[in-house]
Amino acid sequence: MIEFLAGAVTVGYVVAAGFFVRYFRQTGERLFLIFAVAFALLAVNQALAHILRVVSEPNSFVYGLRALAFLLILVAIIDKNVFAGEDGVLSRVLRGK
Repeated sequence: MIEFLAGAVTVGYVVAAGFFVRYFRQTGERLFLIFAVAFALLAVNQALAHILRVVSEPNSFVYGLRALAFLLILVAIIDKNVFAGEDGVLSRVLRGK
C-alpha cells in the first residue's frame, strides 16, 4: 500500500510540474518555470526516497532535494512580489508610492 501511495504522490508532482510548464509557455512568467522545477525536484525526491528505501528521510541526502524545492518556491514568490515590473514592491518603493 505504501508503494502505491508513494507512486501516486510522485505522479501528482510530475503532473503539477507539467501544468506549470504549460502555464510558463503561455505566459512567459518566471514564477511558473521555477514552480515547475520545484515540483520536478519534489517528484525526484519522492521517487529516490522510495527506490533507495530511505527509512529516515531527514537523515539522508534525499532530504536536500525537498529543502531545495521549497527554497525555490520561496524564491519564486519573493521574485514575483518584489521584482514584478511596475506592480512590484521594489518598483513602488523606488517611485515613492
